[in-house]
Amino acid sequence: MNGIAVERSDLTDRLARLALYRWWRRSVVAPVDHESVIARIVEESGWSPRYAFMTMMSAGIAVLGLLLSSPAVVIGAMLISPLMNPILGFGFSLALFDFRELRRSLKALALGAIVAVLFTALIVTISPLQAPTAEIVARTRPNLFDLAVALFAALAGSFAIIRGRGETIVGVAIATALMPPLAVVGYGIATRNMPVAAGAFALFVTNFITIALSATAMARFYGFGHHLSRRQSWMQTIVLLLVFVAMAIPLGISLNRIGREAVAVSQARSLLTARFSDEARVTQVDLDFTADPLVVRAVVITPRGKMQQTPMIQAALMETLGRPLRLDLDQILLEPGAGALDAQREELRQAADTPSPEAQRMTSLVKMIALVTGIAADDVTIDRDHRRATASAAALPGATVATYRTLEARSAAETEGWSVVIVPPQGPLPEIAFADNVDALDGTARSAVATSIWAARRWNIPALGVPGLPAGAAPATPNLTERRALAIATMIRGQGIKPVPAPPAGQRFALVTGVTAIAQ
Repeated sequence: MNGIAVERSDLTDRLARLALYRWWRRSVVAPVDHESVIARIVEESGWSPRYAFMTMMSAGIAVLGLLLSSPAVVIGAMLISPLMNPILGFGFSLALFDFRELRRSLKALALGAIVAVLFTALIVTISPLQAPTAEIVARTRPNLFDLAVALFAALAGSFAIIRGRGETIVGVAIATALMPPLAVVGYGIATRNMPVAAGAFALFVTNFITIALSATAMARFYGFGHHLSRRQSWMQTIVLLLVFVAMAIPLGISLNRIGREAVAVSQARSLLTARFSDEARVTQVDLDFTADPLVVRAVVITPRGKMQQTPMIQAALMETLGRPLRLDLDQILLEPGAGALDAQREELRQAADTPSPEAQRMTSLVKMIALVTGIAADDVTIDRDHRRATASAAALPGATVATYRTLEARSAAETEGWSVVIVPPQGPLPEIAFADNVDALDGTARSAVATSIWAARRWNIPALGVPGLPAGAAPATPNLTERRALAIATMIRGQGIKPVPAPPAGQRFALVTGVTAIAQ
């Protein structure tokens, strides 16, 4: 009897599975026009001039939105982004085991990503705005939530393509997960900030893989690739699971780190609030987790009678957070009897007139750079995250390019922990002089060449014209003029500047920055 019951149970399960299968084939797979969907995906997933142009325009708008820290502009860039097409082509080709289409779509995506990165790097290079914004920083630390965003966008995009509903809108969602990270990669390359570029590239790769594999899963659900063998189907399932798990582990670690940092900030604020009376107000709590030891900066407005000793607060924070730290605590004292309105006024006055020590150092730095460059303090660009100050100097009477280089060196020497970049106004480069019948660079000549290289970098000039430099390969027996030019070219090339030929100019001459020299 037991054997008969087991057989009936197995038969019931088989019939149930068969009924479910029939429902799936009838209600899910049958309404889909598989051939037209595949034809549309194949048509739009390859490389084309239109695809390249729209990618560049989308990337350009995205990077401008990032530099301006404008979410609206960033979202606007997504309306014209074509990145959804090759990624969905990649995902569907995996579902069909169509390796020819897989290579084609992957090539289109790779070329589009390269074009986007190079175009955004060019825009950032020539842009006066290069300081990292909140929109840029937000795309340098991928976590598990980013994986979820890409997953939901991919499922929506695949559904829209298969059922022919709202492709444009979900295309925006998918592009939101892809184009801004690519723009940040270009930003990081242009500003030579490799951690930013690496973090954004990791986010792009995470989103790309998530979208592609989600598209594969959705395609199989709607019956694409049903002709595959059981072995191929199981292989796809195992690969999808393994890739998702492999991505989820590092992203989960990143999310855990971000969560721990947020908890630490909350704990620090709670401790400061508890240590001071209810009449006090904690107006600022910043933790620098990159510093060793951890740096906690805080500003508290408190009645004079409730003033606390900084070492005691620091010891309590160390015990609460469980790690060594340094506390920079500013206590703004109120007179007895001051109410909430007085505290609010003091907070506003403190923000304007009594900045934190770091803000005071930054203000002094800006004033000093503005003074030596002859510009207004508002024209000095400050990059707080990378501790870099940049200023385009005004034309000072009697100042040469060498003068501005000296001003930059002195300013950097007086600002510990900060790098200073002064861009000189366009002007003639210093003269390089050789003694009679001498082809070697002496100390003065080397300094002139070094100043010319410095100016070329500040002006974003990739090449310098060297008078007398032979075109093509160096002759076997160069004359005196050519030997001098070759010595200068060697020094320029060693500093990453391209030497190009310019007309000979005797034994006293300056390097050439004109377009003609660069084009030769």
